[in-house]
Amino acid sequence: MIEHIEHLDGAVIPIGFDVPVEPLRRAAHYTGEPGCIAEARAFAAHFVDQLRTEWCATVGDRVSGEVMLVVSELVTNADRHSNGPYILELEGTDASVTVCVYDSSDALPMRFPKDPHRVGRHGLEIVHAVAAEVTAERVPVGKRVRAVLTFEA
Repeated sequence: MIEHIEHLDGAVIPIGFDVPVEPLRRAAHYTGEPGCIAEARAFAAHFVDQLRTEWCATVGDRVSGEVMLVVSELVTNADRHSNGPYILELEGTDASVTVCVYDSSDALPMRFPKDPHRVGRHGLEIVHAVAAEVTAERVPVGKRVRAVLTFEA
């Protein structure tokens, strides 16, 4: 809905367009079958495209890649360390994307100290490097790991 029109040197500029007031939210359920991690990445890529379209968010290639990386790491951890299905939940605005993964294990993830000689187990370290905030908490069904990635609006 247009609130009113402003005139600037003869140009008509509509202002007050409806803009989203609620974050864009999407969730997907995965069983842990082969291919789930690739499906989660595709789901996240589609979400970022929707965020660009519906929120007119300026999500650059770097942030988009970081979202895919965080989704890959958190979903891979859920796939490897839980004994059941897991849920990927995404929430975004023109300033941030939040990635949450719920799984059935109540064991909170461990962040290991930096060690360039260690093979593997760098996932949470990577997530902490690209996210503005990372939290993990127990929930009634297991745990939730949440990472918030921010970008300029």
